[in-house]
Amino acid sequence: MNSHSVLTSPAGSATALRIGMLCLLAHASASVLSGVAFSTFLAPPVPSWMSTPENREIATFLFRWGGQSTVVLGALAGVLHAASRIGQRRAWLLFGVAFSITLAAELLGTGTGYPFGPYTYTSQLGYLIAGLVPFNIPTSWFYMLYASLAICGRLLPATDDGRTRWWWALVAAVILTAWDVSMDPAMVRTNHWFWHVPQSTLNGSSLERFLGAPFYFGMPLTNWLGWLLTGFLVARVMLWLVPPSTWARDVAPSNVPLVLYAVNGVLPIAICFSHDMALAGILGTIAMAVPLAAALLARLRAGASWARPVTASMRAG
Repeated sequence: MNSHSVLTSPAGSATALRIGMLCLLAHASASVLSGVAFSTFLAPPVPSWMSTPENREIATFLFRWGGQSTVVLGALAGVLHAASRIGQRRAWLLFGVAFSITLAAELLGTGTGYPFGPYTYTSQLGYLIAGLVPFNIPTSWFYMLYASLAICGRLLPATDDGRTRWWWALVAAVILTAWDVSMDPAMVRTNHWFWHVPQSTLNGSSLERFLGAPFYFGMPLTNWLGWLLTGFLVARVMLWLVPPSTWARDVAPSNVPLVLYAVNGVLPIAICFSHDMALAGILGTIAMAVPLAAALLARLRAGASWARPVTASMRAG
């Protein structure tokens, strides 16, 4: 029996789910601990005890590896959960497609300013692909889109026609972009990336100023438009690979994608509240809470079970 057969058997699916749950637990724990750290001793003014050589060395290690490890654990949680629900092959295919398309969009964005606007990443997020994009940026896009499509599976009709897939892709992109309401201010404030709005934009036409001026904690509107466009395109391809009916039947009943979505709001929201950006923290909380609450209420109204046994349709995936 090959590895694919093992992981798509009922026992293999259960094993993938158990490992994925451990990854999710570690991912959530790291996210919460990071949120606590940024809300307390990493929030300005930094306490004097953080300035000792030993503590600086520990902080440097955590800054270098903590964020990267957290994102990798989140991606593993998403892939393994998907493997337990729709099969290993399709799970890894979803990851590969999401990673590749979002990496291309991020490379285009950092290289040309389109579609997000002019920005650059620092080395705080880990290894920079082509010297431009941290590897964990497209990695995180995958599992947040996975979670967003799972939320769609609780909220939207799940037919497999083209019109439904386009509509799902749009809603998933909006749910994904809600994450950036708090994350962008938080990451800019903590020097993970920077915006570089040129003076020509500020002196340009009304449309240029409307789209490109740093209206929201240093971020231009083009960033959210870029998020919507990229998320929309990636979600549409993911829906081509795995149709809405499969998301609704096999992925959406589980709470794992909702937990994955929710815990990724902890760190940026904590940073916003602890770094004098309460408005971004409030708006970010509302933006992410709305789809989460709607998804939870939808399942309660439907009266369906939270758990779902492994079925033949899952093994066939």
